[in-house]
Amino acid sequence: MPNRLANESSLYLRQHADNPVDWYPWGNEAFEKARVENKPLIISIGYSSCHWCHVMAHESFENDYIAGLMNKHFVCVKVDREERPDVDQIYMEAVQMIARHGGWPLNAFCFPDGRPFFGGTYFPPEDRDNGMIPWPQLLMRVRDFYQREQEKLEENARNIVHNLAAMNTPVVSGGDRLDRNALLEAAKTICAGHDDDFGGFGQAPKFPHAMTLDFLMECPRFLGGSRGEDGSITEERIDRVVETTLKAMAHGGLYDQIGGGFTRYSTDRMWLIPHFEKMLYDNGLLLRTYTRAWQRHRNPLYRAVAEETAEWVLREMRSAETGLFYASIDADSEGEEGRFYLWTPAEVEAVLGAGDGERFCRSYNITEEGNFEKGKSNPALVAAEFEEREALGSAREKLLQAREKRVRPATDPKHLVSWNSLMISGLADAGFYLDRPDFFDAATDAADAIWETMRFDDNRLHAVYHRGPSLNGYLDDYAFFAEALIDLHGLAALREPQTAPKKWLERAEQIVAAVEAHFADPEATGYFFTSDDHESLVARRKEWWDNALPAGNSSLLHVFSRLYALTGNETYGKAYNRLKKAYPGFSAKMPAGIPHALAAIAADTAGIAVLKIGNERDRGELSSFLREHSRQRLYGHPTEESGQSAAYQLCVGTTCLPPVASLAALRESLQ
Repeated sequence: MPNRLANESSLYLRQHADNPVDWYPWGNEAFEKARVENKPLIISIGYSSCHWCHVMAHESFENDYIAGLMNKHFVCVKVDREERPDVDQIYMEAVQMIARHGGWPLNAFCFPDGRPFFGGTYFPPEDRDNGMIPWPQLLMRVRDFYQREQEKLEENARNIVHNLAAMNTPVVSGGDRLDRNALLEAAKTICAGHDDDFGGFGQAPKFPHAMTLDFLMECPRFLGGSRGEDGSITEERIDRVVETTLKAMAHGGLYDQIGGGFTRYSTDRMWLIPHFEKMLYDNGLLLRTYTRAWQRHRNPLYRAVAEETAEWVLREMRSAETGLFYASIDADSEGEEGRFYLWTPAEVEAVLGAGDGERFCRSYNITEEGNFEKGKSNPALVAAEFEEREALGSAREKLLQAREKRVRPATDPKHLVSWNSLMISGLADAGFYLDRPDFFDAATDAADAIWETMRFDDNRLHAVYHRGPSLNGYLDDYAFFAEALIDLHGLAALREPQTAPKKWLERAEQIVAAVEAHFADPEATGYFFTSDDHESLVARRKEWWDNALPAGNSSLLHVFSRLYALTGNETYGKAYNRLKKAYPGFSAKMPAGIPHALAAIAADTAGIAVLKIGNERDRGELSSFLREHSRQRLYGHPTEESGQSAAYQLCVGTTCLPPVASLAALRESLQ
């Protein structure tokens, strides 16, 4: 018999609707039951495409005996982390304090008022001799301790809540300035953690780190030549780190070599075997990163990966009804992880024939032994030459068509404003710099859809769209959407200088006004993750560290600095400088934790480039000219300031070059 989750909008919650666990959705009913019965809460958090969430569900939450223990001794609450990042944020940080690591599934044990006192991630159903306590045994230990030693658990909870509040204060160390030298020191520290053999940062598991690569690509603009003043970091070193990682990810199994798009992370150092879930936010961030790498380095591999990723998004992740993008695609199909994506040589040859099949298997590491389980292989490009990749394009298309006949993994159809906004930025960049109007049009359609369907009073945003909009928007929704709107403004002005709509910039300013009204802290630096009228939780948090997503405060640095560059409104300049003061300590302590903030500060330090377009004479030629000649990111801005005799004026930071009347003269300004 279905439990209380059967009628929920969230796909993740509905995946647990037939569990024998008596799950409650997040809400007052569960908290009141725990209070009345004096039972601890289990707050279990995950998301629909999470492989290990499925594993724990199958092993424990579908087990009648284990479910009986949970129902008898606890009140059990299921939370979709993608819908409720505010809830996830609190309990993730609590579990990281307790267990020194985090992840999903996330399981927190709490008092009836929601204060956490213990927790962890995945727990097995029985003792597997690997040091992990079995879930049933843990349940009984927590139950006994709750009954006998509640005061000690109260002390745990008080300390955790105190620490959550203390984390709102920025780290204080390393001085109070984040200038050019501090940025170069941050780049040096980040590059020191690079895996020079296989790309990426650290060992296994490896994540894409798109924001880190974006920051590093900003650094050469203010490096002052090939070497820093103290010789500590060079442009060559930065380029080698960026390109080694981009090439490794593009060749590896993290990237879907058949259908395009990236999976969440690699389980190994070589980028070969991922957990196979595909997330919208990863692909929005990586689409932007590969497009910018193409703009800087002109490696055709980067262009191909960006185009294929965007094509996958439009083919598989876009709702024809709303114009918005779905959240994710599951890792599992037919009960097996990665089944949809794996191949044997026989399966490849059945599609391509013996000769072409053998060539494809040789180039993409598909062997009889397999590189995954049961003799299956996850395709990874081992052929070094881009020409071989191009030559196999028709083979990949045939395999994609054959793969479409398989049972597809489930797609989570919800629309999240924050993740859609990251994809809008990626598609806008790719649409302009790769000369793909279809990508740019998809970006503008999605931005219009958010504006028209996801707003309520006073330019406030909802966070989620299922069959309609729901939930109060979070800081990420506002900050990422404002970033996307500014990107659309700057690129639309370069695409169509005479007719570019003014609405994108106007909307961005309205969104920022809502941020100031409802998320600002009047007593301290930074912006809260939840609005002033949001549901009261255990703690009202500020996010400083970038994780899988940029922190909202990091994103606002981009927003404020770009708005100031475009409008000259000192309000935005002051907001940027106030927020920037929070980051020197973070940069000194762990620069790899704040790459999106560092990228904003690096871009502002080098000078945000705004191309003012006045009496534009070369209508239709500006876009193609910039694609060919510009290696830096530009924001177009229609203006009359350059006068009737001049068409263009390039301003970098607070310095404006003399106006010029032709594209040939503009080219000199871009050098």
